[in-house]
Amino acid sequence: MAEPNATHNGDRPSSQDGQRPPGRAVQRAFMVTVLPAGEDDQLAELAELLRTSGVAAVGELIQRRDQPHPNSYLGKGKLEELKLELGAADANLVACDDELSPRQERNLETALGVPVIDRTAIILDIFAAHAHTAEGKLQVELAQLEYNLARMRGLWSHLERLGGGIGTRGPGETQIETDRRLARDRIAALKRRLADVRRNRSVMRAERERAHLPQVALAGYTNAGKSTLLNALTGADVPVRDRLFHTLDPTTRVLHAGGRDYLLTDTVGFIRKLPHQLVDAFGATLEETRRADLILHVADASVPEEELTEMTRAVDDVLHEIAADEAPQILVLAKADRIDDSRRAELSHRHPDALLVSAASGEGIPAVADRIEAEFARRLTEVELLVPYEEGGRLAELHALAGDLEREDTPDGVLVRVRLPPDTAARFAAFALSHKPA
Repeated sequence: MAEPNATHNGDRPSSQDGQRPPGRAVQRAFMVTVLPAGEDDQLAELAELLRTSGVAAVGELIQRRDQPHPNSYLGKGKLEELKLELGAADANLVACDDELSPRQERNLETALGVPVIDRTAIILDIFAAHAHTAEGKLQVELAQLEYNLARMRGLWSHLERLGGGIGTRGPGETQIETDRRLARDRIAALKRRLADVRRNRSVMRAERERAHLPQVALAGYTNAGKSTLLNALTGADVPVRDRLFHTLDPTTRVLHAGGRDYLLTDTVGFIRKLPHQLVDAFGATLEETRRADLILHVADASVPEEELTEMTRAVDDVLHEIAADEAPQILVLAKADRIDDSRRAELSHRHPDALLVSAASGEGIPAVADRIEAEFARRLTEVELLVPYEEGGRLAELHALAGDLEREDTPDGVLVRVRLPPDTAARFAAFALSHKPA
């Protein structure tokens, strides 16, 4: 995150040589939120977001009211209190745990005399820092432009003047109108490029679907341990780090379990109040979750139960928003190596159907593969097929799809007894002798 242009609470040197004291953060944010009476303080998550973005949290203020003030987010009295707190904490930035309207943001900055950022801006900044692929960068840029379009105040001279030049500006058009028009043009261009990405993804997805391998998606709160679980299950070496939103681009690997192959896909993690701009921009990657036959909902077992409940609810909300909540789910409680026996007993009582795992120690990893196999086995149909000898390619396809199968050579062809998903069984209906539920 680029350093804001701080005003009177900026980087004031405290040593005689004018250098910043060792260890003193360049950006020091004072956290602010508005919560109804009785709702738990969740500023710890905002502090973690700030830390991920390279900003130190130096204080916090909570106002209890049903709704934020429509003009200034905080009430008049709290604004005065916040001014005093900023000076005492030596903060040069205010971070709000909600998405501010442009009017709220402007009024807060005017009243406080320091830059103000909201939760959405922080998350967008983290995504921008962690986007490495061309697709990820396109998606983040689109989300940032759509977020900033309403907040333009003539500060967009750094935008590339695509299609600009003499004769392109209308009579009497102001600079900010020009900047907004350029931003809209760029947004339209990004959407066209992302439409191409979606088409390319559709082609790759069609190739995978032709193989008729069951698809499993890893979904969960950011930093819950999804990528680590993917590595443990498939033997992959996907990079992992203990930070929010480390994984933005979907990664698909093959899981071998019970003689069958499954496609296991890890994608971007979710978070409470995930900005809608990101949900829209990352539609192409979230499509992998939406099309999954089964979802492994990965949650962090090491957090307190109330926090675990909030995290799982946030994930369920996003899954509902992207229409991915109809697929069957298995709750996987990760990081079991970080909890004691008391917490294990509590989790077993509260989440009896969940799987407790530790990718670090290997605990529970085989059980996840077994559970995936059992979930798909429940949907299999037992069929008896007579495959002519000249259809050797179809027989090889059956072996690839079903793994172990019963076969018997007869004068008329190979007699095969196999269990297949219903849609796959339909592809071999021409060879069917019998067709019954397993």
